Amino acid sequence: MIGKEDEVCPGLLTNGHEKRTRVVPEHGGLERKRAMLRFRRMWGFLLVFSALAAGSALGKELKVEGRVLQFETPPFRLTLPVECQLIHTSSVENKEENSRTRSYLLAHWKKNQAEEIVIIQIADKTDPRAGPMVVPPLKPLSEKRLFSKGKRKRTGLEIDYLIQAMAWNPASSSLRPLKEKGVIVPSSWVLQGQFLFPYYGDHAVLVRYSKDVNSFGWKVSQEGKNWERESISGNERKTLEVFEKMFLEVIDSLRID
Repeated sequence: MIGKEDEVCPGLLTNGHEKRTRVVPEHGGLERKRAMLRFRRMWGFLLVFSALAAGSALGKELKVEGRVLQFETPPFRLTLPVECQLIHTSSVENKEENSRTRSYLLAHWKKNQAEEIVIIQIADKTDPRAGPMVVPPLKPLSEKRLFSKGKRKRTGLEIDYLIQAMAWNPASSSLRPLKEKGVIVPSSWVLQGQFLFPYYGDHAVLVRYSKDVNSFGWKVSQEGKNWERESISGNERKTLEVFEKMFLEVIDSLRID
């Protein structure tokens, strides 16, 4: 499922040093409490303003031109199988890891129902004194629904990838922006491809591309056992083969600018 684990890029760590400041609250009278309340209100406003400003800045980091996604930091571009619309951006600071993670949610839909969902997460090293980012290998949600796993090389970078069957979770908080836009996320089986690569030690990029199995144009099973590696056949096998070709073309479209 696309769930909580998709909100933050997991395991993209840096090694470094971090200074922490401990704030010790003081006790005072009524005026001190009123001053603290005013401070909290002002701080809350600043947090909202900062979040809006950060979201606007994140939107500028990504340019969507038809099927092509162009990122500024780090500079790279991808070509998707279909045109997708940018739905939501967010950013999370990982102070313990000396990094921050930017997330981008894109989707393609028909008749207000999602057919393809793309989640891209970019981890940026925030402390120049920290060592190179440590990027662990990808792990499938289920070994029995893992169809392929491997590595590819593009423009000097080693890319770790996998292809699996999974189910969308319409209640997932990471997909809430789609619901707010009026797009229905069906509770159906999807094929998902993931690829992950380090960007010269200062960044790491994780891409998740998933497509509803019902959107390929032929009748397929909705039974989970028919989407397991050992039993997949017929139209399910045909669907997997088409998806795998599409997904590997996305990886091969990667260009480092």
